[in-house]
Amino acid sequence: MTSAQVGTEKGPEESEEGYERGLGSRQVQMIAIGGAIGVGLFLGAGANIAKAGPSLILMYALAGVIIFFIMRALGELLLYRPVSGSFAEYSREFLGPFFGYFTGWTYWLMWVVTGMAELTAAAIYVNYWFPSVPQWVTALVFLVILFGVNLISVKLFGELEFWFSMVKVTALIGMIVIGLGVLTFGFSSAGDTAAVSNLWAFDGFFPKGVGSSLMTLQGVMFAYLAVELVGVTAGESEDPEKTLPKAINTLPWRIALFYVGALTVILCVVRWTEFAPGVSPFVAAFAKIGIPAGAAIVNFVVLTAALSSCNSGMYSTGRMLRNLADSGEAPAVFRKLSSTKTPALGIAVSVAFMGIGVILNYVVPEKAFGYVTSVATAAGIWTWLMILVSHVLYRRAVDAGRLPASSFPAPGGAKCSYVAIVFLLFVTGLIAYDPDSRVCLYVMAGWAAALGIGWAVLKTRNPRIAERSPELDKVG
Repeated sequence: MTSAQVGTEKGPEESEEGYERGLGSRQVQMIAIGGAIGVGLFLGAGANIAKAGPSLILMYALAGVIIFFIMRALGELLLYRPVSGSFAEYSREFLGPFFGYFTGWTYWLMWVVTGMAELTAAAIYVNYWFPSVPQWVTALVFLVILFGVNLISVKLFGELEFWFSMVKVTALIGMIVIGLGVLTFGFSSAGDTAAVSNLWAFDGFFPKGVGSSLMTLQGVMFAYLAVELVGVTAGESEDPEKTLPKAINTLPWRIALFYVGALTVILCVVRWTEFAPGVSPFVAAFAKIGIPAGAAIVNFVVLTAALSSCNSGMYSTGRMLRNLADSGEAPAVFRKLSSTKTPALGIAVSVAFMGIGVILNYVVPEKAFGYVTSVATAAGIWTWLMILVSHVLYRRAVDAGRLPASSFPAPGGAKCSYVAIVFLLFVTGLIAYDPDSRVCLYVMAGWAAALGIGWAVLKTRNPRIAERSPELDKVG
């Protein structure tokens, strides 16, 4: 069934794009929560603590404020016009067809390379329990299972993501409660040295200097990738007018609790000097406290985080390819929906590319694994910038009376979006300054050149593709 057919035959529980509105409030809330908790926190925080010490807490808080600005800007756009594949659609409407094309394909790239990394990571975590099982076998099994889940129905995807998120949330809350217990009552082997003063007692709050702390922002932003996934669910939420604002408005307390809160407690219980790159701070904290099987518990939690990210990647890439196909920017065959109203072919092609990544990561050195995640960060920053710029242009159109106002306006109007744009450009400058992460900008330059060539070919075959949309003409 094509999207055109779906649009004329949609039932009461279908969105305008023909998707089934199968994501309830409970699932959208947990997808939003899970999007704010990933491998970037569970593993990446260790290296960043070694670079910045306790000041990393401030970096997560600062970045969290910017992420909230981004999500409120997205929320205003979503309630103005809730569509699946929202980022590309808004870029297309407010900036022009090329930007919609570029944003859609770049967001697809972000999730494909993230899926490559997460599948390999998941296989490594399973090797903790079953070292005799070949890594590629485990990765392939996970790839097939998650592929099947995404093909069956959006409801099953939402349910699996709900439980993945529940595991991560429960683990973090448990860590915080145990840490507070150690601080308050002094039990466990960490009780004698646990103290709030650990935040400044060892060379101060900025032990490596403010500059070193700022350099961790690129890693911190990677930890926040996927919070925008709520926007992709807009076309399949049962009641987007209610569920989306609630999911976005709860973001500040999720960041305060799961990032700022968890790191504060951990750095009070264990001195920052005892953490090392490549070791999860949560594993180190459990070991210090002396909880039986603590490392195995955290290993299981990190495994769910990796599978959750890969699951989300399959979901979002299929929707983004369909959005691109609807606009003539990807092969028309990607417009078709399966009998269960999922973009099956788009998901299958994305999974095939993720599968190539599993093979590559099996033989590529460890440093290349980090390059993959830095490419995902660069693609994510582009997506966030497009959301913010689209929001600024939308607010201009509303103020001029050319477009209707959203029922969920961002606080401060476009001012907060300008602040977030400047911040993201600053982080991009930090990436360019760091020789280890700079390679991702070279990759993105090559990606931009490839997309530019693709756009030229598309315009040659279909000159109308570059025409401004009616909505964009209204914006002016």
